[in-house]
Amino acid sequence: MFAARQAFGAVQRRAFSATARDASKVAVLGAGGGIGQPLSLLLKLNPRVTELALYDIKGAPGVAADVSHVNTKSVVKGYEQADVASCLKGAEIVLIPAGVPRKPGMTRDDLFNTNASIVRDLAKAAAENCPNANILIIANPVNSTVPITAEVFKSKGVYDPKRLFGVTTLDIVRASRFISQLKGTDPANENITVIGGHSGATIVPLLSQAGYNLEGEERDAYIKRVQFGGDEVVQAKGGAGSATLSMAMAGARFAESLLKAAQGEKGVVECTFVDSPLFKDQGIDFFSSQVELGPNGVEKIHPVGKVTEYEQKLLDACLKDLKGNITKGVKFVQENP
Repeated sequence: MFAARQAFGAVQRRAFSATARDASKVAVLGAGGGIGQPLSLLLKLNPRVTELALYDIKGAPGVAADVSHVNTKSVVKGYEQADVASCLKGAEIVLIPAGVPRKPGMTRDDLFNTNASIVRDLAKAAAENCPNANILIIANPVNSTVPITAEVFKSKGVYDPKRLFGVTTLDIVRASRFISQLKGTDPANENITVIGGHSGATIVPLLSQAGYNLEGEERDAYIKRVQFGGDEVVQAKGGAGSATLSMAMAGARFAESLLKAAQGEKGVVECTFVDSPLFKDQGIDFFSSQVELGPNGVEKIHPVGKVTEYEQKLLDACLKDLKGNITKGVKFVQENP
């Protein structure tokens, strides 16, 4: 038993390879949900987090009480609907997984009408109470909810494009895991660049940049699995849920990267959906590519780089869909301020 406790403690320490140097308050909006609960647990294990503020319209105090028993130093507090301002005050990072999950046959865009309103209202609360925080949008459809958040912050006069992120990390996690299954490699050593957006055809894995060259049916099946990996989970759960555990891990990983960069670590790079200059000349204001993170959020946006002819075709299809997704989010806020 003692050996088992020692082993678990080692896992805790390795889960986030760092020691906390600065006080960091992290808020999770939607902490009672399928993503929010495991995300809150993973953040509690992160030694860089000193205060964890958990909010939901119901259930967050219970999640907070449960997670607070985990033997790490961070203080955990739960907040319900009337207390969102208290939850957000002083937050350095705000993660927003709030929203309804996908059901069988639903695309991320099918979620739009419900989740757009939820994200808009939470973005208003964040703009009013922690305008300088890094805002991490997990709620789908990310291609639209990130522009919604940007428009809300602009309306409040506090928009900083360097501090708004769409969390696309799960696409990188899937792309890396799936290629490791095909090639028999260690998935921990894979880090496939995935650009574009976070929905179907807007997800573009760049295998060539990792030195891989799949062909024919194997290539097509791999691309489809990365682009529609969420459907695989929804179907496997029989309509009772969507990708919650893997998404929580991906959200926690991205938050960890931001915290490392904020606390002075150099060379922290993640793919993420941000206000980007790469395709603004085509009317596409947001795009996911490799982004170097720093104390101010976005430090440097890397170009797409060299791609194959096949990958260029994927990118062309991505841009067409992505432009419509972004426009949809902007239009929503204009019509529903």
